[in-house]
Amino acid sequence: METRPLSPGGTPPTEFKRELRLLDSTMIVIGSMIGSGIFIVSADIARTVGSPGHLLLVWLITGIVTVIGALSYGELAGMMPHAGGQYVYLREAYNPLVGFLYGWTFFLVIQAGTIAAVAVAFAKFTAVVIPSIRQTAFTLPLLGLNVTNAQLLAIVSILLLTFVNTRGIHGGKLVQDTFTLAKTAALIGLILLGILIGQNPSAIAANLAAFWNATWTHVSDGIIVSVEQLSGLALFAAIGAAMVGSLFSSDAWNNITFTAGEVVNPKRTIPLSLVLGTGTVTFLYLLANIAYILMLPVAGSPAAQDVVGRGIQFAADDRVGTAAAAVLFGEPGGVIMALLIMVSTFGCNNGLILAGARVTYAMAKDGLFFRKTGMLNAKAVPGVALWVQAVWASLLCLSGTYGDLLDYVMVSVLIFYILTVAGIFILRTRKPEAERPYKAWGYPAVPAIYIVVAAAIALDLLVLKPTYTLTGVGIVVVGIPVFYIWTRFVRRMTQSAE
Repeated sequence: METRPLSPGGTPPTEFKRELRLLDSTMIVIGSMIGSGIFIVSADIARTVGSPGHLLLVWLITGIVTVIGALSYGELAGMMPHAGGQYVYLREAYNPLVGFLYGWTFFLVIQAGTIAAVAVAFAKFTAVVIPSIRQTAFTLPLLGLNVTNAQLLAIVSILLLTFVNTRGIHGGKLVQDTFTLAKTAALIGLILLGILIGQNPSAIAANLAAFWNATWTHVSDGIIVSVEQLSGLALFAAIGAAMVGSLFSSDAWNNITFTAGEVVNPKRTIPLSLVLGTGTVTFLYLLANIAYILMLPVAGSPAAQDVVGRGIQFAADDRVGTAAAAVLFGEPGGVIMALLIMVSTFGCNNGLILAGARVTYAMAKDGLFFRKTGMLNAKAVPGVALWVQAVWASLLCLSGTYGDLLDYVMVSVLIFYILTVAGIFILRTRKPEAERPYKAWGYPAVPAIYIVVAAAIALDLLVLKPTYTLTGVGIVVVGIPVFYIWTRFVRRMTQSAE
């Protein structure tokens, strides 16, 4: 592997190596998006909206919103092809405080929490293949915490992928390309088998009979409490609430913007990879759900003993993909799906780990994070930032709170997406002369539609899930005093040094 040598004085390089071409960049977009969500979250969506038509509608709206967001980000990526991506866009469109609030939330919960969640999903599905992984490894007496083999495996996977990425961008992109191509091919294979071979006449008949019959099935402790018929505003509210899962499954497409310093011809490559990647994943997600409803009824009973009786709504542990695989392959289907998700989550985490450290690197260059994280190692990658990210993600694996944290920040994620797309309007006014190799498609209407739809979803979540969403907003707000304390501390340190 080619590496950049140290300078004559023995200091590390100060510039990234540009090795990510269009295929690599697109693989980062696709690989970071496809994890375990597409195989799981359709169960919760099905319970919330209740019908096959609305299940597909939720995924369709999510896909449209995601692609429109990618089209809008393309302008910012071409205009500011710098490491840090979205952090840089927010800083330039607004001010350093807004950029810091994004970076603060991103490091604390969004990226590290996602890495932890994906790593634990990898370990849990590995336990399907190797059951002994479910056992407790040891107990931490002072914390009263039982550490399982699955948590240890999750941490080992994070540390392994972090080590690979500290050895240079070439190794990181090789892992990303390999695993993304493998899991995409496997997902396509599952879709084709489901559509062409796995069709279940009884499931199809049941789904067609209630194709637009929207209901919200409320469940407590695995028992149906009530089934609410939906129409009008209640239906719109349910669709918005159901989109939490689909949005999470479609998130992380913006990760390629963080690596702009390592992309060949970033002004062209990043916008194109965003559109190709999000478009591909949206298409695959829709096809996967079509395959699900051809094999399984949407409605089901938690008391049923077989996968068809449980339906999509009550697939065991919400593992809809595993239930579909059982229809196709029988008892071995669980192991086959577990292997697919292992490949999917491992590749997904590589992309998240590779890209995430570039945000803390950019913050450190601005004096808004620890100075060492703003330095490149001998392989021209932010080694310290990678290890800091790995340590925090590993602690979240042990904490057992990362799932809640992800729920908390979904509204915050949407808010930052809205602010970023709104930044296009601000920068068009403030910097009309700036070079824009790519301009947001359909401007101003399409970016405005994105802002309105994303704001409606965020408002819906604030109303329906205030416990989670207000806490998420609180995490962002806490960053405000942290910003001022940090900048004052850095200013005093600078003055002392002078």
